[in-house]
Amino acid sequence: MSEALNIKKLEADLWESADLLRAGSKLTSNQHCMPVLGLLFLRYAYSRFKKVEAEILKDRPMRRGRVMPVEVSDFAEKSALFLPKEAQYDYLVNLPEDITAMGLLNHQGEVMGSLGEVVNNAMELVEEQSEQLSGVLPKEYTMFSDELLGELLRIFNNNALDDVGGDVIGRIYEYFLNKFAKNIASDDGVFFTPKSLVKMIVNILEPTSGILLDPACGSGGMFVQTGDFVNHAGMVANNTMTFYGQEKVEYNAKLCLMNMAVHGLTGVVKSGDEANSFYHDAHNLAGCCDYVMANPPFNVDKVKAESAQSAGRLPFGLPAINKAKEFGNANYLWISYFYDYLNENGRAGFVMASSATDSQGKDKDIREKLVQTGHVDVMISVGNNFFYTKSLPCTLWFFDKGKAKSLQDKVLFIDARNYYTVVDRTLNEWSEWQLRNMNAIVWLYRGEQEAYQTLLGEYHSAITEGLYDVRRIEHYFLQKLSGEHTETIRKAAQAVKAETETPMEKLNQLEQQLTGLKSTVSETVQSVIAYYTSMSKSNYKVLQQQFKQKHGFALEGLPAVKKQLNAAVEAATAEVDELLTVLHEAKWLYEKFGEGEYQDIPGLCKITSRREIEDKGYSLTPGAYVGVAPQEDDGVDFAERMKEIHKELLSLQAESNQLMETISKNMEEMGL
Repeated sequence: MSEALNIKKLEADLWESADLLRAGSKLTSNQHCMPVLGLLFLRYAYSRFKKVEAEILKDRPMRRGRVMPVEVSDFAEKSALFLPKEAQYDYLVNLPEDITAMGLLNHQGEVMGSLGEVVNNAMELVEEQSEQLSGVLPKEYTMFSDELLGELLRIFNNNALDDVGGDVIGRIYEYFLNKFAKNIASDDGVFFTPKSLVKMIVNILEPTSGILLDPACGSGGMFVQTGDFVNHAGMVANNTMTFYGQEKVEYNAKLCLMNMAVHGLTGVVKSGDEANSFYHDAHNLAGCCDYVMANPPFNVDKVKAESAQSAGRLPFGLPAINKAKEFGNANYLWISYFYDYLNENGRAGFVMASSATDSQGKDKDIREKLVQTGHVDVMISVGNNFFYTKSLPCTLWFFDKGKAKSLQDKVLFIDARNYYTVVDRTLNEWSEWQLRNMNAIVWLYRGEQEAYQTLLGEYHSAITEGLYDVRRIEHYFLQKLSGEHTETIRKAAQAVKAETETPMEKLNQLEQQLTGLKSTVSETVQSVIAYYTSMSKSNYKVLQQQFKQKHGFALEGLPAVKKQLNAAVEAATAEVDELLTVLHEAKWLYEKFGEGEYQDIPGLCKITSRREIEDKGYSLTPGAYVGVAPQEDDGVDFAERMKEIHKELLSLQAESNQLMETISKNMEEMGL
């Protein structure tokens, strides 16, 4: 199984274990959320502490034959938290059951009588190490029984967290935050922006250095993803970026600061009434930001016009005001703010209700002025079910005040409503490859062919690595099986050639061969299991002896063989499906843009001039420009098919009438 699949399984297993404990404790998801994330935070901080400690000790000078002790300042230099012994996860998870008998003292010198008090004390000690975390970490662990809290500590002490390597606990923290968002988010506003929307915004803005503001920062997803993007580019986010956030709900602001700390980021986040972005520029950043990213609450009403106006940041004038001297819809307040925060070369990317691209009245006047600046860069329509609690569609808006002159009269429209991956019945997302494909359209619009070529190279590498996994699958099954079945799998696997050039015919051929291999492996293994099952015990023993003579190792008992083969088929199917997904997305991109020439694609994307936008009443709805993708003719005569359907309907109605008549007669005979 690949590392990616291992991590997904680990995420799911940890969530299932923790959620079962929640159900057993009768705590609500809201009550459970912050304490569980706090424990994950401690586990991450400890993992990072041990890693940095090892780095420090590796080159540590010696004095009088002894290694100099590690100090708090050593960790600060490496953007990691120093953890006192009593706040280290290893210490907490190995405490004996009888806490009272130990006579442990908290940081204030008071005796602690429960595991909950010990964990609360650990949180206090961590806060003492970071001004950013002061008053942020949860300290409600006495509401758990010692038995339940001890089990939670053990769940997150899973050795697999260290075995898979990388920033895995940070990923799992995000996974838990995601899951809690689905469970506790309310109609008052979703505090967790789905990761694929955040990634799309960050990927298109391409932050490198400077000031980033999120004036509706929620749990901090924009900051975390920006940090990942900058670090991946070979820089250090804390050195090149300055993060500022505003979040009215203090609970969400705490999640944000924890989320940033888990990912090694520092920033200034203000919360409460002073951070209500409608009425306050809490950091005095108007005209100063290199980047603005946000997912603000949509369609907010009852915003006081006078207070908002006095706070400024309205370069295009006021939206419509009602008789109560309030804004009935605050969407264009947000849009104006995001634009006004930008410096002369700044970029903004944000999520907005789809209705805002076409709204009329004062909104249209503001939109016209906005378009005339030449700073509207990209507009992307997003389909339903991208949010955890709402099914409504949305639009991603992008501004760029430092736009190239050749693009100042242009806007790129992308309609991505039909391009997504289904997660479950109520949730869609963009996969990693889909995100890259969408980004590729923007690169070509900007003339960045080199970035597009790099993506083609990434597809080539992913397909090559995937084919290596297919070879492993072939080898495994050829070891386990014998006779005609091995020949079937060998032929199927040999058909999968390592032809990873990008022309469409080779991608299509490889896709067909992989689909065939997946079916062949599954069907062959089931026939082998059926064959073994039909054998007598004595014949099976003979087969075992023959197998050992031929292959050099013993064939296990039938139940073990069945279990092993079925598990292997499941793993093999997952590996092949991963590769098929890559192939599908490679085909999607290549058939549209080939080696890197932008072209308008009906139903998907169009580069539009400001004159065309004016002709359409300053609408910024992508669907108004990209049109509809051509439909393939399925060869069905519509008129003829309608006659057939009508005939079928009359027949079904006749059957229904006859059935009702029979039921009525039966009921009469029964005296009913």
